Amino acid sequence: MNSQNNLSKLFPMIKTRAQVLEEIHSKDNLRGKFETWTEDQKENFLSICTGAKGVKMLYDCYFKEILNPEYTPERLSALLSIIIGKKVTVKYQLPNDNTRIGDELSLVITDIVVELEDGTLANIEVQKLGYAFTGERASCYSADLLLRQYKRVRDSLKTNFSYKNIAPVYTIVFLESSPRSFKDYKDTFIHKFSAVSNSGLELNMLQNYVFIPVDIFLEKLHNSGIQSELDAWLTFIGCDEPEFIIKLVEKYPLFKPMYQDLHNMCLNTERMMDMFSEELKILDRNTVKYMIDELQEELDDTKTQLTDAKTQLTELNAEKTAFMQLINQLDDPNVDKEAILSKLRELKK
Repeated sequence: MNSQNNLSKLFPMIKTRAQVLEEIHSKDNLRGKFETWTEDQKENFLSICTGAKGVKMLYDCYFKEILNPEYTPERLSALLSIIIGKKVTVKYQLPNDNTRIGDELSLVITDIVVELEDGTLANIEVQKLGYAFTGERASCYSADLLLRQYKRVRDSLKTNFSYKNIAPVYTIVFLESSPRSFKDYKDTFIHKFSAVSNSGLELNMLQNYVFIPVDIFLEKLHNSGIQSELDAWLTFIGCDEPEFIIKLVEKYPLFKPMYQDLHNMCLNTERMMDMFSEELKILDRNTVKYMIDELQEELDDTKTQLTDAKTQLTELNAEKTAFMQLINQLDDPNVDKEAILSKLRELKK
């Protein structure tokens, strides 16, 4: 039995390939848009709509639709509880700050800021391509989020303001294609950072970071399967293979309604094509930005290597000059030749 039939049994609303193509070719606007895509892009779209493969939650439109903090806060609450390591409840979504550090070509695809029931703020990001300086950028975004909270709390409490009213902030980053630095940790697919002291002194430091390299998790999934609730969530978010989707739904039925919502979205072919086109545009921009970052990193490495080589060359030239000066002194009958030879032996070392 092929993969499409497997998903069709679970989700009977899935259209066949013939039905999707018939609808596309019956409308000029859909046919025109479809013809602008590459063959790979066309095949990818048809595979998603017909259940030949699953819907990738790492696409911005699907992530925000299925894990919408306004309409289905319990879903995002469950995910954040697993990631943070304690039960949390999403209270509401905060508007994105248009002064956020970064430019239009940022590799951040999804950017959701929510406040939890205890006042904690969480910024959930999805990055299709991991960019350079991951830690530095996350630190800046976290500082930006903390400052937003500080200003909001200070303005609301006015004279009663106290720093104890400032809650922790979490920057949670899903990386579909993680940077090179993550590849050295093949056995780890969740990295948590927080400030700790060297002495054991405990202070309530507010900034926390979680990086989840989804590509590394998928390697673990193929080798070990779904072994925990965290595995289940990351399978839902990052895996589009029907075999694992079926196993996931069988083992964790709570995901079936989410997949049903995804496949119900696929029934509206025109809307799906609009969303897919937007995702392609975002990915194109991200690829350009990623390449710029990669080239900059390579350029910086090359500059460092050239600087090191120049320093070594300068040192060699200085040694050569000193060596020749000592050689020339050997012609002087009034100098201590043994002392000169000793200095020459030292230079050769």
